[in-house]
Amino acid sequence: MALETLIHANPIDYVILIAYFAFVLGIGYMARHQVSGSLDFFLSGRRLPAWVTGLAFVSANLGAVEIMGMSANGAQLGLPTLHYFWVGAIPAMLFLGVVMMPFYYGSGVRSVPEFMLKRFGPAAHLVNSISFALAQLLIAGVNLYLLGSIVQALLGWPLWVALVVAALIVLSYITFGGLSAAIYNEVLQFFVIVASLLPVVIIGLHRVGGWSGLKARIVSAAAAHPGVIPPASQQLHSWPGQDLSGFSNPVLSVIGIIFGLGFVLGFGYWTTNFVEVQRAMATKSLSDARRTPIIGTFAKMLIPFLTVFPGLLAAVLVPEIASTKAGHVVSGGTSGTVTYNDSVILLIRDVLPNGLVGLAITGLLAAFMAGMAANISAFNTVFSVDIWQRYVIKDHPDGYYVKVGRFATAAACMIAIGTAAFASNYSNIMTYLQTLFGFFNAPLFATFILGMFWKRMTPAAGWSGLASGTIGALIVWLLGAPPGGAGVIGPVYSLAGQGTSFVAAGVAFTLDILVSVVVSLFTAPKPAEQLVGLVYSETPREALTDPEEKNNPWYKRTLPLAGLSLVLVIILNFLF
Repeated sequence: MALETLIHANPIDYVILIAYFAFVLGIGYMARHQVSGSLDFFLSGRRLPAWVTGLAFVSANLGAVEIMGMSANGAQLGLPTLHYFWVGAIPAMLFLGVVMMPFYYGSGVRSVPEFMLKRFGPAAHLVNSISFALAQLLIAGVNLYLLGSIVQALLGWPLWVALVVAALIVLSYITFGGLSAAIYNEVLQFFVIVASLLPVVIIGLHRVGGWSGLKARIVSAAAAHPGVIPPASQQLHSWPGQDLSGFSNPVLSVIGIIFGLGFVLGFGYWTTNFVEVQRAMATKSLSDARRTPIIGTFAKMLIPFLTVFPGLLAAVLVPEIASTKAGHVVSGGTSGTVTYNDSVILLIRDVLPNGLVGLAITGLLAAFMAGMAANISAFNTVFSVDIWQRYVIKDHPDGYYVKVGRFATAAACMIAIGTAAFASNYSNIMTYLQTLFGFFNAPLFATFILGMFWKRMTPAAGWSGLASGTIGALIVWLLGAPPGGAGVIGPVYSLAGQGTSFVAAGVAFTLDILVSVVVSLFTAPKPAEQLVGLVYSETPREALTDPEEKNNPWYKRTLPLAGLSLVLVIILNFLF
């Protein structure tokens, strides 16, 4: 039976949806003909151009986190949400392209855990493979749950039907064409998402009288509910961002954002997350691999205007979101009670005319499928190459592992249907996602950065530091509690916003470094000759750059392009 819908789609809206799904499956089917071995299935044969992988690099992250999470943060907190992009993403993406990508690409590995195997040995490799695979299943469940909730709320389908249909579509095109299908669909989805969200922002700004009108409404709402809604001065300026960091002291807030979000979480996610790195490793040259995340930064700078701003607009244009922000419990939304996660959906309902609704729905579905497909394609690579081939069944023909990858894809989609239930417990999914990143990405970044620049770090330190950091983040999470709520075994402390996630990530990073240093001092390192291409000091300088790149124009060279991106993001931080 169909449920009551938030938005009533008309026939033209369904036509747009059906056409999009047909196109997505068609891309997957055509990509199937390019798959002749594991390199084709898992890394697209390393033949894709940088502009394609650069857009896919951003689109792979343009899923539930960006659309629902950032709009929810925008509605709840305001402009401090911009830090997730201009502090928590772009500096790390530039570091990945300039410093770390030569090690990934030059080593010839097929996954980030495989790099861990070469640097630290089997124990660290196995710990990283299992933790990464688990993280991808949990994050894929986030995207799938939100996708199913959107379909349920917009089209009236029961949630279980929406979950199964969405999972089957993603399963089909990844199983057909592997990473190539995922990447080409991500490029398509990037443009679909932009085309669908841009009208929402333009029409919404017109409704409130432009940027000045939006600021006036935010000031008015904050003045009407002091102590409940964050002060307008904090909502309309990204710095110092106390409500985001959870620290009332401005200095501590800036430190928390720069260290917790910008360095530990940001660098931990963008430089070690194989979901992103895999896109760069699918390119045809080292120069293209290095420029992939750098090209992505230019698109990433603009994404907040399509994700954060709908949240700002929803907080003043959508009555249900405004009431929720004022502290009231409002029935409705995608879960029965309106939450900040509903901001984009309700804004679409209130501002878009007939004819654009179908495009907006298509954009949201594209975003969630892009995010889920990125998680699933990374999972099938790590499961097949790093777990199954390495520890279960070795030395089989290449085609066997492609079949394992396809079976892993199917299993992951089914498991994601189960893990989707975890996301339903969070009214702002950014809190959930940042918690996962603190567990999995922060300690991994500590291990990577220490092992890449300190040749004395030993294999024993690799796995023990990684495990210690993860356990430390888990303990911090267990001891904490949301404001006014109860912790799992605490609360020993309570921080607003994503403060607990920042603290957990900082503890994970610091504990990983400390344990790794101590263990390294009491155990034997690998011989220096085994660290070439894995440790900065042992790798010849000429191996870190593409010799052909010097003949390219400046916009096709790594350092000039990265320098331009850095200047632009600094300007944006000053403007907002």
